[in-house]
Amino acid sequence: MIISKWPAAAVCGLVATLAVGLFPPAAAAADEPTGKPAPKVDLVLDVSGSMRTRDIDGQSRMTAAKQAFNEVLDAVPREVELGIRTLGANYPGKDTKVGCKDTKQLYPVGPLDRTEAKTAVATLAPTGWTPIGPALLGAADDLEGEGDATRRIVLITDGEDTCAPLDPCEVAREIAAKGIHLTIDTLGLVPDDKTRRQLTCIAEATGGTFTSVQHTDELSRRVTQLVDRAADPVVTPVATEGAARCADAPRIKPGLYSDREKFSEHRWYRVDVLPGQELRASVSVGADRAVNPDYGVLLRAVTVHGREIVRGSEAGDGRTDVISSGLRYPKPPLDDEDDVKPAPETVCLQVSNAFSAPAAVKTTPGLPVELTVDLVDSPDVPSDLAAFGLGRGWWLLGTLALTGLVAGLLWGWLSRLRLVWRSN
Repeated sequence: MIISKWPAAAVCGLVATLAVGLFPPAAAAADEPTGKPAPKVDLVLDVSGSMRTRDIDGQSRMTAAKQAFNEVLDAVPREVELGIRTLGANYPGKDTKVGCKDTKQLYPVGPLDRTEAKTAVATLAPTGWTPIGPALLGAADDLEGEGDATRRIVLITDGEDTCAPLDPCEVAREIAAKGIHLTIDTLGLVPDDKTRRQLTCIAEATGGTFTSVQHTDELSRRVTQLVDRAADPVVTPVATEGAARCADAPRIKPGLYSDREKFSEHRWYRVDVLPGQELRASVSVGADRAVNPDYGVLLRAVTVHGREIVRGSEAGDGRTDVISSGLRYPKPPLDDEDDVKPAPETVCLQVSNAFSAPAAVKTTPGLPVELTVDLVDSPDVPSDLAAFGLGRGWWLLGTLALTGLVAGLLWGWLSRLRLVWRSN
């Protein structure tokens, strides 16, 4: 019986082998579209004349950058679309107008051909100026596209911009204000204090990072980390625009939102809260430029009729990058016997800032704002003061008035008793 089954088993094995060969499971899974846009990274490399300086591990800054790029290109995740842009690579002359336009896309942003990209980098030689501002604008154009793909610029330079008055800090703020969620990370090769300050300013304007690099392995390791971070991004805020009053405010759902707010401005947003839900909201305002000391942020929950429900505020003094505040508003659940579908309450969220800037600092675009909104189950018996109405105007006024009346009567009775005691 066993011998008679061999031909059938052999046929089945042959069919299975052919099926696996024609339709490999791994390949089929790899070819399936994920539905998510590919993360995009543009490496912007300074190829100006100062990159000839030999102060990184006994070799020139350019040689160190090329070596690091080869290691980075070998480690780029397959799902990342990567490009390379240069600044100062082509014009060796002294004409400012020409030198300050010297930025070029060396390798287009897209699926990476490692050999082709390495060959392009190998041809670079330190040449000209340091037009950081124009290079950032060019890199932002390189990364243009639809969808919410992660976009990251990694700027590697050894000096500050030499093409004033186009301030790269202002360029970074303008890029951030577009709401395209583009992050700029900066790396300074043996930077001096002025370069360090400028690169820090560029990074802070878009929520990126600044890293000072002294050795080749530091450069390779840090750029690899930033590229990997693009492949595994954090939650991307949804760009929105608050209104000048609640009636015109955008209606937002639970999530993370980004906006820009002028100095000392108020902006409004609307959230629908059902009975049995608790609204939790927090806001952060970033100081992406020099500001005067003494500042603050206010977050208020208000009814559509203008009555305050609850508020959260925070003040600061000195230098800080971000100031935040938050609030909670629980709504009690309805009685079980109610068969009517509950109607949501529209809550108006007001975000206000009390920032001011020195006269020499530009106040446009506005300060970056991140607003987080969440709706969770409310406690059965909410203990939050807002649930009982304290802090809602008339309730608080009535409580204070009653307290003052009782205290006044008690004080008058004691004063009269003391006067009678002295008379006797």
